[in-house]
Amino acid sequence: MIKSMTGFGRNEVSEEKRKITVEIKSVNHRYLDVNIKMPKKLGFFEAAIRAELKKYMQRGKVDVFIAYEDFTESNVCVKYNKELAAEYMGYLEKMAEDFGLDNDIRVSALSRYPEILTMEEQSVDEEEIWKALCGAVQGAAEKFVETRLKEGEALKNDLIAKLDGMLDHLSFIEERSPQLVEEYKDKLRERVRELLEDTQIEENRLLLEVTLFADKICVDEELVRLRNHIETTRQTLVDGGSIGRKLDFIAQEMNREANTILSKTNNMEISNRAIELKTEIEKVREQIQNIE
Repeated sequence: MIKSMTGFGRNEVSEEKRKITVEIKSVNHRYLDVNIKMPKKLGFFEAAIRAELKKYMQRGKVDVFIAYEDFTESNVCVKYNKELAAEYMGYLEKMAEDFGLDNDIRVSALSRYPEILTMEEQSVDEEEIWKALCGAVQGAAEKFVETRLKEGEALKNDLIAKLDGMLDHLSFIEERSPQLVEEYKDKLRERVRELLEDTQIEENRLLLEVTLFADKICVDEELVRLRNHIETTRQTLVDGGSIGRKLDFIAQEMNREANTILSKTNNMEISNRAIELKTEIEKVREQIQNIE
């Protein structure tokens, strides 16, 4: 199966202590470009998150949004620095003694001195958080891949229909091209007769001119290569996988062959078909840009 490069996935993991929500969305990009937005508290897990996401995607500009809610009453505690408080008291008593002042310091005042009371975040169980976070990421990534596969199937069907249309144009050109040589031969013979009137036409000279014309407008090689590219594209779509870059290269080759066919022909019908062929190839290239 093939995947589109556009997709969306959302998953939420809710536990007694926390809730984690992960959203993933992507658009077309030549390479894999992952941008993660999450709380600073989860920054430690960024490398692990990226490694996990690479299991589900190869190309695309991917935006990941992670929300984290902590249900615990508090993960912060107050720390009392007794040694520092004693040092402050010692200096205050010394100051009162040196200047003959009353030492009127109160606990409430002392507690406001720098570093006496500090807020300290309690240690968290990183393994426990990662287990919940990884589950949320995996769930969102799986839903993300589902949307990519669904759109990829629609892309495949549309591309195959376009390839069938291209084959119709090829068949017309293949059937019409040989007739051009015969038509040119008849027109050339008639023109020579008009110019020479009753004079005998030199058949060998006529055949040489027709041969040169046939060689000039011959597109057999281009048609064979173009048909082969179309069949290769069809088979690649059926095989699936990460095929976007390969198909883009084949489409460039198809466009090159169509340009050559258009440059060689001087027949309006074939020219119109070659133009239609180029239009279909361009549509195929645009669709291919959406494939991973």
